[in-house]
Formats: sequence, C-alpha cells, structure tokens
Amino acid sequence: MSSVLFRLGRFSFRHKWWVLAAWVAVAAILSTLVLTLHPKFAKDFELPGTDGGVAMEQLQKNFPALSQQQTKSRTIVVVGAENGLAAHTGQINKLTGELAKLPSVTDPQTITDPVTAAKADPAIAEKVLSKDGKIGLITVSQDVDLMDVKAADKEKLVKILEDNRTGGLQVEATGSLMQAQEQSMAEVLGFAVAFVVMIVAFGALIAAFIPLITGIVGVGLTMMLLMVSATFMSVNQTATGIVMMLGIAVSIDYALFIVTRYRTELKRGGSPADAAGRAVGTAGTAVVFAGLTVIIAVVALMVIGIPLITQMGLGAGLAVLVAVIAALTLIPALLGAVGRFAFLPKIPWIKHAEESDTADTLGVKFGRAVVAKPIPFIVVGLAILIAAAIPVKGMQLGMDMNSDEEAAAQSLVAKGFGEGINGELYVVVHANDAADLAPAADAAVARIKTMKDVYQPESLAWMGNGTDKQNTNAGADTALIVVTPNSKPSAPQTHDLMESVRALSPQLREQHAEIHVGGQTAIMSDLSAKLDKALIPYIAVVVGLAFLIMIAVFRSIWVPLIGTLGFVFSVLATFGITTLVFTDGALGLIDHTKPLLSFLPIFLVGVVFGLAMDYQVFLVTRMREEFLHGMSPKDAIIAGYRHGARVVTSAAIIMISVFAAFMLSPETTNKMLGFAMAVAVFFDAFIIRMTVVPAVISLLGEKAWGLPRWLDKLVLNFDVEGSAVRNRGLSEETSEPVELTPATPAAAT
Repeated sequence: MSSVLFRLGRFSFRHKWWVLAAWVAVAAILSTLVLTLHPKFAKDFELPGTDGGVAMEQLQKNFPALSQQQTKSRTIVVVGAENGLAAHTGQINKLTGELAKLPSVTDPQTITDPVTAAKADPAIAEKVLSKDGKIGLITVSQDVDLMDVKAADKEKLVKILEDNRTGGLQVEATGSLMQAQEQSMAEVLGFAVAFVVMIVAFGALIAAFIPLITGIVGVGLTMMLLMVSATFMSVNQTATGIVMMLGIAVSIDYALFIVTRYRTELKRGGSPADAAGRAVGTAGTAVVFAGLTVIIAVVALMVIGIPLITQMGLGAGLAVLVAVIAALTLIPALLGAVGRFAFLPKIPWIKHAEESDTADTLGVKFGRAVVAKPIPFIVVGLAILIAAAIPVKGMQLGMDMNSDEEAAAQSLVAKGFGEGINGELYVVVHANDAADLAPAADAAVARIKTMKDVYQPESLAWMGNGTDKQNTNAGADTALIVVTPNSKPSAPQTHDLMESVRALSPQLREQHAEIHVGGQTAIMSDLSAKLDKALIPYIAVVVGLAFLIMIAVFRSIWVPLIGTLGFVFSVLATFGITTLVFTDGALGLIDHTKPLLSFLPIFLVGVVFGLAMDYQVFLVTRMREEFLHGMSPKDAIIAGYRHGARVVTSAAIIMISVFAAFMLSPETTNKMLGFAMAVAVFFDAFIIRMTVVPAVISLLGEKAWGLPRWLDKLVLNFDVEGSAVRNRGLSEETSEPVELTPATPAAAT
C-alpha cells in the first residue's frame, strides 16, 4: 500500500494544477447540482419498529389534522402572581395583545387572559388556570414548522416577556420558540484555535493555512454531497451537526500529520516531489487506517436501527472519507503549489517548530522519563482515570431536551398544574371493525383512570376519527386518548405510566382492538430504551472490527489490546466526570442539573473510539517504524515521541478546542456534548495514548512488536510504516525494500 500511496503523493505534487483543478471541478459540479435541484433536508423524526412509532403512524393516518398540528410551533407562556392573576387583568391583556402580533400566529383570538378563558369555558378551566388562580397558561400556536422556528422570533418573544414582568407579575415561556437555536459560532472558533495551534506547531504562516484550507474544502464538499443525496433519499437536517463537527476535526488532523511528515522528509534530502511521495507513503498509510477505524466506528451506528442515527453515522463516515482523500491528494498538490514557501515566513520566537535528532524537546524528555520508569506512569495515569470514573455509579440517562431558559416556566407549570402538562401521552386505540371500537376505547379509558401518576383522571375521554363533525365518535375505527402525567416527561414515573398503558394490549386484543402509545414523550422514552439495548452490540461490533484492523496495522496482539483496554478506562472516566458536572452539579458549570442524554454514551463510544485509534496509529506506528529499522525497543519509543509528540499534542488540542467551543452555548445539551467530547479526547490522548500505552510497550520490550507465527502467516502486511518507500528518491536508495530484521525475534514469540 505504501508504494501506491507514494506514487499518488508524488503524482499529486508534480501535477499540482491538474489535481487542484479536479478538486475545483468537483466543487463546481456539486454546487451546480445543489443550485439546480434545490434539495432540502428532512425535518421529521421517525422511530420505526417501536410502539411509539406505530402510534404516530396511526395518528398520521387517522387524525391527520392533529398529526399536522404536532409538527407546528407551539409555545406556552406562563403567568404567575402571588396575589392572584385576577388582580393583573390589565397587564395580562397588554401581554396577550403583544403575543398575538408574533409572526405567523394561527389564531390571535385564542391568545387570551387565562382568568377570562376559564370563566368563558369551565370545561377547560383546569387546563389554563391553576385551582388557586395564581398561575395561568397562554398558548401561542404558529403556522411554522418546528424545525423552521427562527432565533429572531425567539428574541421577539423574550423581549415581550421582559417588558411585561412588572408589578409583581411573573412571565415565563416554554416550548418551540424558547428552543430555537441561535447561529453557532463553534465552527468559527474551532478554526481560529486550530490556526493558532498550527502556527505554533509549524512555526510558519503558510504551512498553518494548508490544513485549514483542507478542512474547509473537505467539510464543504461533504455538505454538498449530503444535500445532493437529500434529493434522492431522506437525510435529516439534525444529522448534519456531527458531520460539521467531526469533518472539521479529522480534516485538520490528517492534514497536520501529512504536512509535518513532509517537512521531515524534506530535511532528509531528495526532491520535494519525492519528499511529498514519502510523506504520503508513510504518514498517509497511517491516515488511511486511522480513517478506516473512524469510519467503522461511526458507520456501525447503523446497528441501532434508528434512521436519524444511521444518517448521522453515514454522514460522518462520508466526512472522514473525504478528509482521507483530501489528505492523500489535495495536501501534496497544495504543497506543490506553494513550493519552497511552504514553511515561510518563519516565526523566530517559536522554539522546536522543526524536528531535530539532537534537541531535547519536552516530548523527548517526557518520553525518556516514561521509558526509564514506566510503572509509576502507568499507576498514576490509571489512578487518575479510576478516580474520575467513580461518579459513574450515579449516572442517569434521559432525554430532557429542554433549554435552561425554560426552567423558570417549567417550575411555574409544575407548581400550578403538575410537571407533566407538556408531556402528554397520545394513546391510540384501533379496531378493524368500527363496532368493536367503542367498547375497547371505553375499557381503556376506565383502566387508565385507575393508574398512578395520571393528571386529572376524571376528565379523561376518548375522541374518535368519525366523519360526523358533531359526533366524531360515531362510526369511528380509531380512538385517541390524551393522557397527561403528573411527573415530568423524562421522569421514571412517566415511563412506568406509559408501560402500564401498553400493558393493556392483551385485554384489548380480546376485544378485537389494539393499543399503542405515542407522542414526543413516548418517542423519547422508546428512543432511550432502544439506545440502551443497542449499546453492548454496538461496542462489540466497533471494538471487534477495529481490533482486527489494529492487528493488521501493528502486526501485534499486545499493542491493539493495550490500546483497546486503555480506551475503556478513558471512556469510563469521561462518563464519571460528565455525571459529576451535569447530574451532580459539581464545579458550578451549569445552573440546572439533568440526566445525561440517552444517546451520549453510544455517540461518545463511536466517535471517541475512532479518534483514539487515530492517535494510537500516528504515535505508535512511528515507534514501530523506528524499531523495524534498527533501534532498540526503548530508543524506538523515544524516537516516536521525538517525531510524534508535538504533532499528536497539536492534533489533540485542535480536537479538544473544536469540541469545547460547543460549551459556549447557553444550552445545557450542547454544553454536555461539547464537554464530554473534549474531556474524552483529553483523557484518551494525553493519559492513555501519550503516557500509559508507551509505558506498557516499554515494559513488554520486543514482545510488543510481533505476532505468533501461525497468525503472522494469516495477517496481510500492509506496510503501514512505509518501509518500502522510506528511502525513495534519496541517494542511498536501493532497488530492494528495506529488510525488517528486528521484527524476526518478536514474530517468533
């Protein structure tokens, strides 16, 4: 493989303008297709194969108007006053008048004072006004898709709320408008930090720009490919977030590795074209296998069986694939285009920007310390991770997606109406024969009224899908029962209530009917359950396939095993610290604690495992390369630090910065994702890959770099170290590949 990549890198360098033109042409074609086809990302969320999914399908079929209503923006403004709302009629009328002027309000006449509404229609009184008259609800419905709610509209609502908090009247809001996402600056901040880190890494300005260009091109092309794909298949808009985040990170990282190796090869001699070929043949081979590991990790998300997560995985896999291709072709072409100016102008005050075989950099000093006394480093490193993992025993998972800005409104609602007022369960009863529906629906209502945690059970009733507008229950074959829990949507009691309703299925089957529970609350609960069930199979698939790849990469059993076990420690530590901060409220980083998102563990495992193996490949392959070319095991480890510590550290800092930028978001959900990903990369890159793994390899000595004879015959030699091209274009080059004699003793073990 290294020989093929050597020729590809040298070709791209020599024929730079043709290669660059090809990339520009691809971008132009995709841009034209996007402008011509006008593709749109899907905004609906499906959960096939679950009870909630079946319920939503039946709702769409039999109650299309209600189903359509569920996709529209709905915001609840909560008003409260200790002396009663009746004493604030004038203020509330002013508030409702301003709310009615919000964009695309469906029916301004329905936006009224809760006290007035309760008097006008006693049937809805308990749904809009608390029993003590101190808290009321004002519903603002808009003819706007949930996914199209704009941050500008949220700002208008927030301004109205602020202006009307006077005279002892508390005004808060929860729902669609309050969940509108503001334009994220995380990507811009990530690029800015990456640029600074690369200036420090290269000590030169032009070289720092090359990975940035690659990152922008790679992510741009990936997004356009996804948009074109959306013309022919369903691609959810939510799936694009991970594509942006991961695409930026790996594109810059892979470019960083290639450019760094190119500078090393230039110093060794030969023509710049051959240096580019050797860089792609050595570091590029590692990029290919590192990228393959990440692709396996994210594409394996398909085993979960949730379309949205499958699309996230496939999109992320596509982003990594484009990043790998760019690293192998676009980078050498850009290096050829800038020519001898690649590492100019130099920044003189940055020390050790260029590799040296004699300078004792911090990386080399640390490597010597690890090799000299590996056991203390192993003990201390694992002790830190074990201590960080202790809070994991209190980890709770849930799907609380509400923003921090809604907390005040939810507190008021819970005080006046119970916590479940915004977490209704949509119970659907369906009978093939309309004559069987009424008895089955009546029986379901009667049983649900007796269940725990039902809010206002006495008001429960069913609504049919009959064609008579005056009596929709007549001739209906499907009934809808809206059940409001007392507990908040993410509470265990709400989940138990949902399962109790579903447990009525055998009884209703005897009455020739079926029952299903849907709605956002049920869908989120089903999603959590499905993610929990898929976690172990997913880990088995990802770790198993990646372990086999690592055996081929390192031609060793021990190195992949050490790397995989180290990943387990770093992930457990990440879960522990994230639980400590977001569930236990430590360090004061958040104002409102909540369970960890149900999809966080599986998402974290997939992405971070792939990235962890990236650093394993880039750092440890250089150690193996030096060992195969004559160095002692310990000297090879130090050489690996000399050539790889700076670049791996830079890559990890870039990755951490991209993820940590999401912590600037006001949303706890975004903070949680950004924090967990940044902490995971920190633990894995600096404690496991840079400390524990080299220390254990040092203890193993030559045994670390070999396979049993029977396995050595079965595993293909991909020459990840680039031995076949190590001296291509140099004066001392021979026509025969370099003999890898140091591997012989280890291979016999």
